[in-house]
Amino acid sequence: MSTQPEAPVVGFGAEDVAAGPGLGPHARAVVRLAGVTKEYPGGVAALRGVDLDVGEGELLAIVGPSGSGKSTLLHIVGTLDRPTAGTVEIAGHDVAALSDRSLSALRASRIGFVFQAFHLVPGVSARDNVAEGLLYSGLPRAARRARAAEALDRVGLADRMRHRPHELSGGQKQRVAIARAVVGEPDLLLADEPTGALDSASGEAVLELLHGLNSEGATIAVITHDAQIAERLPRQVRIRDGQVVEDVRAVMDVRTQGAVAR
Repeated sequence: MSTQPEAPVVGFGAEDVAAGPGLGPHARAVVRLAGVTKEYPGGVAALRGVDLDVGEGELLAIVGPSGSGKSTLLHIVGTLDRPTAGTVEIAGHDVAALSDRSLSALRASRIGFVFQAFHLVPGVSARDNVAEGLLYSGLPRAARRARAAEALDRVGLADRMRHRPHELSGGQKQRVAIARAVVGEPDLLLADEPTGALDSASGEAVLELLHGLNSEGATIAVITHDAQIAERLPRQVRIRDGQVVEDVRAVMDVRTQGAVAR
């Protein structure tokens, strides 16, 4: 066991991280994976030597079919699981150097999650659902609710603050979930199949919202099996059999929000 003192989580942000390979001269790494492997009992390798850098302000898709390893990669990047081998750094912190308690603090303060199933608390207003994202922030309840109201306004739901989940459409529920994920201004937003439970019009609106948040500076990774959604984003990291098989950066066509690979 290492005798090195554990690095503090509070006060250390993505701005403290030097640019990594492939990020460009001014980009800062929010995520850095090097040689990451994840194995499960029985010799099942879900990830095999994954290298991945995500720069501050990027919008990318992590795309692959079922069983490709993208969900495992989400868990590793989201610090919900630890790798079997390799290095994982989130906002400058080496995950291996953190205790479970510090890792939970890192996750709560630095990473926002959006899931396909929304995971809203039934019977609770949209504003209080969003305020749940600040539960461990140390802010008093009134401040949490005020910031939740601002986040709902940011996603276009200022007129739905008092509505409960059963009074919202699927697209509105996902917007509430996104507001909850961004209310704490995390370094990274991880969106797992964010349009998977929505009709095409609602899914389109959610994608436009993610583009808008990114244009305001948010770093966003969308995990999806849908190649059409991936092609709407400026970077596509393709996963197959636990490996990154392609990492394509694209020039966005502002007329269609489509991407042209380069």
